Amino acid sequence: MSQTLPPETDAHSDGAFDAYAIQQKWQARWSEADPFRAGGAGDTRPRKYVLGMFPYPSGDLHMGHAESYAYVDIVARFWRHRGYNVLNPIGWDSFGLPAENAAIQRGADPREWTYANIAQHKKSFREYGSSYDWSRILHTSDPEYYRWNQWLFQALYERGLAYRKESPVNWCPNDQTVLANEQVVDGHCERCGAEVVKKKLTQWYFKITDYADRLLDDLNQLEGFWPQKVIRMQRNWIGRSVGADIEFEIEGRDERVTVFSTRPDTLHGATFFVVAPDSDLAAELVAGADPDVRMRFQDYLDQVQKQSEIERQSTDRPKTGVFLGRWAVNPINGERLPVWAADYVLADYGHGAVMAVPAHDQRDLDFARAFDLPVKVVVDTTAPITGAIPVIELDEHGVPIDPGADEASLDEIDPAKTGIALTDDGRMINSGSLDGLSKRHAIARITEQLEAAGVGRAAKSYRLRDWLISRQRFWGTPIPMIHTEDGRIVPVPEDQLPLVLPDAQNLDLAPKGTSPLGGATEWMQTVDPETGEPALRDPDTMDTFVDSSWYFLRFLDPSDPERAFDPREADKWAPVDSYIGGVEHAILHLLYARFITKVLFDMGLVEFTEPFSSLINQGMVLLDGSKMSKSKGNLVEFEASMMDPGADVVRTAIAFAGPVEDDINWEDVSTTGAAKFLARAWRVAKDVTSEPDVVWAEGDAALRRVTHRLLADAPGLVEQTKFNVLVARLMELVNATRKAIDTGAGPADPAVREAAESTAMMLDLFAPHTAEEMWEILGYEPFVGLATWRQPDPTLLVDESVTAVVQIDGKVRATLTVPARIDAAELERLAREDSRITRSLGDREIVRVIVRAPKVVSFSTR
Repeated sequence: MSQTLPPETDAHSDGAFDAYAIQQKWQARWSEADPFRAGGAGDTRPRKYVLGMFPYPSGDLHMGHAESYAYVDIVARFWRHRGYNVLNPIGWDSFGLPAENAAIQRGADPREWTYANIAQHKKSFREYGSSYDWSRILHTSDPEYYRWNQWLFQALYERGLAYRKESPVNWCPNDQTVLANEQVVDGHCERCGAEVVKKKLTQWYFKITDYADRLLDDLNQLEGFWPQKVIRMQRNWIGRSVGADIEFEIEGRDERVTVFSTRPDTLHGATFFVVAPDSDLAAELVAGADPDVRMRFQDYLDQVQKQSEIERQSTDRPKTGVFLGRWAVNPINGERLPVWAADYVLADYGHGAVMAVPAHDQRDLDFARAFDLPVKVVVDTTAPITGAIPVIELDEHGVPIDPGADEASLDEIDPAKTGIALTDDGRMINSGSLDGLSKRHAIARITEQLEAAGVGRAAKSYRLRDWLISRQRFWGTPIPMIHTEDGRIVPVPEDQLPLVLPDAQNLDLAPKGTSPLGGATEWMQTVDPETGEPALRDPDTMDTFVDSSWYFLRFLDPSDPERAFDPREADKWAPVDSYIGGVEHAILHLLYARFITKVLFDMGLVEFTEPFSSLINQGMVLLDGSKMSKSKGNLVEFEASMMDPGADVVRTAIAFAGPVEDDINWEDVSTTGAAKFLARAWRVAKDVTSEPDVVWAEGDAALRRVTHRLLADAPGLVEQTKFNVLVARLMELVNATRKAIDTGAGPADPAVREAAESTAMMLDLFAPHTAEEMWEILGYEPFVGLATWRQPDPTLLVDESVTAVVQIDGKVRATLTVPARIDAAELERLAREDSRITRSLGDREIVRVIVRAPKVVSFSTR
């Protein structure tokens, strides 16, 4: 639904208000004065580091960007108004596939396309009134930047955190490159949408799994400062499980096979053994099998390699598999278990093999029923659980007596018959010395028994996988390693960094499955730094998430030629106080940045372990029901909107459109209403006739109360990201001021000036050009963006009446002036009866009402 302005704002707009002319005037002055540069060593103000997730230069900006970067600027300007020395830099995430693919389509160099788009972005950001520190620009595709990507890679390599191995990887057949697990969405490439397949390649990885526990546990530091949704997504992605590693013998194989299980207590219920078909173990086990088994296995493997991990893990797919003609031995009771290859086991999860307990695991049960394998119940889920360990009675032979399982009830829920696995807690049965124990005590005891026998131990497993960083594309950071003739891999000497990309003009950049750098014959050839013998460079480039994993530190001095960043500057400015961007980066970028920060902490280069103290996620801007996207062609172009209706109008309309975290339908954004409001605010400033040194205390008390209530409430509204409510309150202040001018104390009243000045100061967050113009009209030197907000007078905050905001589905629909001591029932009644509310509600049903008298009434509808 569209966000409507209070009807009063439609009056008194002035045709002389020229938003675009005002915009051009103040951009020229800002460009000349550079007023938003962060203060240096002599600046004694407290510091704030505000950062927006930096943009990718794929064409010009659009309204999706306009939303995000409006919020960034609101926060940065707010902290300057609060007396802080604010660092608010801008840069470009300028490596990556889109630039390379665009260059291939155009027959151009990716550099040309990328830097032309960056130039357009810079122009657009200036037109938008963004208060950036323009002295700290960076581009990740500059050698001066990616030289430090290479330094970081080698630092991880020296610490054992960068390694190379052959393994099955996600392969995009369209872009002809590998993808990290996080870059596969529902089995498809997140970039181009092509269906992802598995392919075995030798690739470079960062050992992020070494930091899994810290990445998980340190999320506790972010509780209350990051959106709970993001914290939950990170926890789920890391996916720590606690259990035991259990070693199984495979008949005819000397080395045991280790499996991880969260339910080692059910080991007596294992009836078969499953390995991932694309694992090295499966290939080894089938190598000596009968030709018929090998042929069936190869056919099955060919099918599996066409499937994504998402598809393989789906619970509603029929179970498939192949018996390998081999047998495993249960280490606790010696039972022989047939070994199968099945696609629901992944090669890189746990150890690529599982013990199958079909009675108590649904996937195992579905498989067992599909292939007529035994199902053995070892947990009586009908038995009561108490905190005490029961006394286990033994018969005359010393065998535990079943402590009273109800055979009839167990028979009724037998998984072999019902097809439903028994996953609830209960008492152990059919498990030898474990019988009668609860799950917790049984896990403890079986783990002790495995450790005593030397065939198992307590362990943890994670969903998180090591970070695959190799990319078979040109437009990225070259991996700074050398491959020698005798098979060694050694770092490029530090004095030869940066290892710069060759000229693209003589290369075939078309995707072909191998890196285009491999075709740069002269560039590839180098020498072994230890022996001087001929050697080859690594042909792959790095995942662009390496670029963005530490860029917030490079902003501290993007031109430093001696180091990636100065630890002393990091100690002053970092971590980032407010980080703002889309929730689509909740796993990918944020997880990697957190990992690299912890590595830098361990290296003694930073004093913090989390890069972003506070995180703000905005919703998406939708057009025609979909997220604005260049690939979809559903864009409202940024450049045209900067002229008509103008930057201030767009920024104000976006801020007023609804809660930050909600999606916005661009068709519903009221730029017309925002334009009328800004014209009205500008007219208020022009109508003020008193001088700047007027004594405010002598002004109209009622108007002063409205002004000071907003001065008191505004900081909290910004810190809670209730930007739409603050805009609504500013509209109320402008209306009250207009009323005082036209029908009250008049334009010379000191309270009118005070209100106009306060409006200009706070309006600077949303409409900085208009605010600067008002500030100048009111007789002050530039720049209002650097003026400190005034403190409210406590004596003016006690009033007989207050302003209540009425929202429908999170959007402000009306404001009401009500008695300060009004009760909740009366406030709700007044809100329901207000004509603006009844008109906005239409025929929708109110399903929930939240009343916080005397300030807020919130209706939720359907």
